[in-house]
Amino acid sequence: MVAFAGFYMPVEYSGIVKEHLSVRSHVGIFDVSHMGEITVSGGGALAWLNRATTNDVTNLAPFQAQYTTVLNDRGGVIDDLIVYRRTDDYLLVPNASNAERVFQWLEARAGVDVELADRSAATGQIALQGPGALDVLAPLTRDDVSGLDYFFALPSRIGDVDCFISRTGYTGEDGFEIYMDAGKAETVWDLLMQSAVRPQPCGLGARDTLRLEMAYRLHGSDMDDTTTPLEAGLGWVVKMDKGDFTGKDALEAQLKQGLPRKLIGLRSDSKRVPRHGHPVVVDGRVVGAVTSGGFSPSLQCGIALAYVDSRFARQDTAFKIDVRGHLVDAVFQKGPFYKRASHK
Repeated sequence: MVAFAGFYMPVEYSGIVKEHLSVRSHVGIFDVSHMGEITVSGGGALAWLNRATTNDVTNLAPFQAQYTTVLNDRGGVIDDLIVYRRTDDYLLVPNASNAERVFQWLEARAGVDVELADRSAATGQIALQGPGALDVLAPLTRDDVSGLDYFFALPSRIGDVDCFISRTGYTGEDGFEIYMDAGKAETVWDLLMQSAVRPQPCGLGARDTLRLEMAYRLHGSDMDDTTTPLEAGLGWVVKMDKGDFTGKDALEAQLKQGLPRKLIGLRSDSKRVPRHGHPVVVDGRVVGAVTSGGFSPSLQCGIALAYVDSRFARQDTAFKIDVRGHLVDAVFQKGPFYKRASHK
């Protein structure tokens, strides 16, 4: 157990590798109640939220989710988050360590007829992830969740608990993220754990190795308020043609000038594992640094995300990573390191 974002969180239950592989082959369950939840409502909510985030909120269908970023005026990433369109409001889910900051940033800039509420402390969240997730959840829900599309959600019930269930996750596997009143989270956890398809409880360790295999960015490591979403390889969540949004001018200037650095994937077969902060070297020159790194339980090799000088962010670059004084070979990796069958 460790202190994390104001919570006391499990790093592991039965071992990080066991939990990781259970999610890839079976099903894992995560208590992610530390994540933030912010509601945005009012007649001006849609137009204002579209200016406050980089993706296009106007494209959301009812109960659809969207990955996006919130930027400062310099184009730096204050946080990456999920936005849900619900019946009477929008639900924002920021990272735990940034939830209060995001709320304060948005509240200070709230427009006319826009109401924000921080529901983080009152909301519990459980993630059910892996190929067996549907088998665990389906028998317990009031509604048929089997037809729920990826990045869509629905209000439902698990047992007698009102829940908001979305087909989303942070692992790269099929799965669900379930929101409920914080006081009911233990009840929902127990119901899911009583399933005949018993899920494996998972902690922060497996959550991190699973997301890294998918090259999912972690705010605070792979991006922060000094890096832009363009540098972080998240240009696909930046809709430059939708109209004004916070940070747009800075991004336009960066596009005109060219990106000074890019976040890339690196893969190494060395037994020396890359870690955060390790220098990235080309022809004896340091050209960047690892932001997230570790050993991939699925691929049995070292993997890393790293910022490098844009001039070297190419497939044919001969990269090396300085792992505690030892230079190990690494190859450029585009996209996720791990691909399950349906992603290929």
